[in-house]
Amino acid sequence: MPELPEVTALAADLNARLTGRVIDRLTISAFAALKTFDPPVEALHGLTIAGVSRHGKFLDVSAGDLHVVLHLARAGWIRWRETPPPPPSGRPGKGPLAARLVLDDGSGLDITEAGTKKSLSISVVRDPSDVPGIARLGPDPLDASFTRDAFARILAGQGRAQIKGVLRNQSVIAGIGNAYSDEILHAARMSPFKPAAMSDDELDRLYDAMQSTLREALARADGLAASELKSEKKSGLRVHGRTGEPCPVCGDTIRQVIFADSTLQYCPTCQTGGKPLADRVLSRLVK
Repeated sequence: MPELPEVTALAADLNARLTGRVIDRLTISAFAALKTFDPPVEALHGLTIAGVSRHGKFLDVSAGDLHVVLHLARAGWIRWRETPPPPPSGRPGKGPLAARLVLDDGSGLDITEAGTKKSLSISVVRDPSDVPGIARLGPDPLDASFTRDAFARILAGQGRAQIKGVLRNQSVIAGIGNAYSDEILHAARMSPFKPAAMSDDELDRLYDAMQSTLREALARADGLAASELKSEKKSGLRVHGRTGEPCPVCGDTIRQVIFADSTLQYCPTCQTGGKPLADRVLSRLVK
């Protein structure tokens, strides 16, 4: 799933390609992906794109007085196409193609989603805040107002909620997902199951880790085309997705915990005092 650094770079890449271009049409192949009906997608015809921006993990293509808001979810992506699209083949919605944004010269974007579990969303709205996911977003961790004291107030309000879940909760902090929450907690030398209520020293460590991890990832992604962002993200991760590999800091073996719909990765030596965390899925398999 693209997170704050990749969505920021993707927005910059698309902004450079799309600003000033005229929309011919938005065609929907996966009808479940379209979450709105008013305004209709036909209202985009002839509008000039003013720019592309980011709200948390949402992309916002602004055209005229409308916005096309995209959330790529776990397996969605965007591909730039220089030439007119080929005619549709097969039944709509059966392949990876979810939608196409076609410009007046035939170039444009293919919006795709891999896998069988479809969560990608497309909304055509008059205001980005009309999208429920944007309306309930928490503060952006790279905004100037997101200070150490602001972060302290956020954590104080979360009480004993596990810090991994707090970092991933888009209503609490916008833009951080499964991968970068693992990376931040590893950099902070903190267990993913630690309560959000913590000491001042721990809070300082976590805040610094959040800022450095996200800003370093943002710098690595800066200027990359959409086609390069996935591989860059994977290559820059130290623990997430690296189960069984040595920790780059201490050399211990990176472990994972499996949940119903996701996994987390961590280093026991760096984060949990050398103790492996209980993995309920693995425990059930052993019984």
